[in-house]
Amino acid sequence: MDSVCEQQFPDLATDSRLDLDTRQVRDKVIEKFKAGLGYKKISQALNIPRSTVQAIIQKWKEYGTTVNLPRQGRPPKLTGRTRRALIRNAAKRPMVTLDELQRSTAQVGESVHRTTISRALHKVGLYGRVARRKPLLTENHKKSHLQFATSHVGDTANMWWIWSDETKMELFGQNAKRYVWWKTKTAHHSEHTIPTVKYGGGSIMLWGGFSSAGTEKLVRVDGKLDGAKYRAILEENLLESAKDLRLGRRFTFQQDNDPKHKARATMEWFKTKHIHVLEWPSQSPDLNPIENLWQDLKTAVHKRCPSNLTELELFCKEWARISVSRCAQLVETYPKRLAAVIAAKGGSTKY
Repeated sequence: MDSVCEQQFPDLATDSRLDLDTRQVRDKVIEKFKAGLGYKKISQALNIPRSTVQAIIQKWKEYGTTVNLPRQGRPPKLTGRTRRALIRNAAKRPMVTLDELQRSTAQVGESVHRTTISRALHKVGLYGRVARRKPLLTENHKKSHLQFATSHVGDTANMWWIWSDETKMELFGQNAKRYVWWKTKTAHHSEHTIPTVKYGGGSIMLWGGFSSAGTEKLVRVDGKLDGAKYRAILEENLLESAKDLRLGRRFTFQQDNDPKHKARATMEWFKTKHIHVLEWPSQSPDLNPIENLWQDLKTAVHKRCPSNLTELELFCKEWARISVSRCAQLVETYPKRLAAVIAAKGGSTKY
C-alpha cells in the first residue's frame, strides 16, 4: 500500500518528516483528500494519526481553510490532558479531595484554583456530595442478599406483611440536621445553630411495625432490649396491632437477624402463636421499607425541637399520625427493592 502511494506521490518521504503542527502538513492532507484518497490512506501516506486527518478535513469542510482560527474567549487554564487526568482520578478514587487534585495539577506545572477543578468535574457530571452511610457488607452478605432477592423477586407488595424494627431516637445529634438561612459571618449566632451536648443528650429506644394498612403501636424500650423483653413486647402488642389493622391471623411477620429476634425461645413463641416469620438476610436495611418510615418520624420529631427526653417521647406520637397512604406507598416499593439488590449483585442500593 505504501509503495503504491509513494509512486503516485513522490514527495511522501519528505511528508512523513513534516511537523504535525505546520500549515504544510494540513495543506498536504487536503491536497490528498481532493485527489480522492480516504482517511486511512492519507494517514499511512503522511505517517500521522487517522484522527488527526479526520479533524483537519472536518475543519476544512466547515470553515474552508486550514489556517488556525482565532480562539473565542479566554483560553482554558487546564490542558485537555490534565483535565482528562483529573476526571479519571476522581472517577477511580471517589474519596479524593479537591486539595489532593489541586496538588496533582501543580505537579505537572498547572497551578489552578479549586473552583476551576470543580467546574471541570461538574461538566462531566461529577459532583461533591456527602457520602451515604451504608452497612459494611462482606461477600457472604452480598451472596445471601442476592439469593434472597432472586428467590422473592416474584413477590408482590403484600398487604398481609408486617414490617418491624427498633430504632434509637436521639435528643440531639446527627438526627437533628437542619438547614438555615444566614448572612456572612453570622453562622455562629444562636438562632443559626442547633444546641448539642456530649453523648447526644440522651436517647430513647423504640420498637414499632407497620403494614400497608397503617402503623402499629409504637413501644418505648426501657433499658437494654434482650430476648425476654422482646418477647414481652410481641406478646403485648403484635397480635393486638394485627387485629387493629384488620390483618387477622394470616399475616407474615418480618424482623431482622438480631440475636434476640432469632433466639430459640423467641422462635418457639412464634411457632406457638402460629405466626409465619419471613426468613431475612443479615445486614439488609435496604430491603426493609420501615427504615424510610423511621426517617419520616425523626424528621417530624426534630422539627418540633424537643428539649428533654419527656418531650422527645411525647413528640414520637407523630408515629400514629403517619398516613395509611404513606405506609402503602412504602410497601409498594418492595418489588423495586428486590430488583435493585439483584442489579447491584447483592450490594447496597439507593433505598
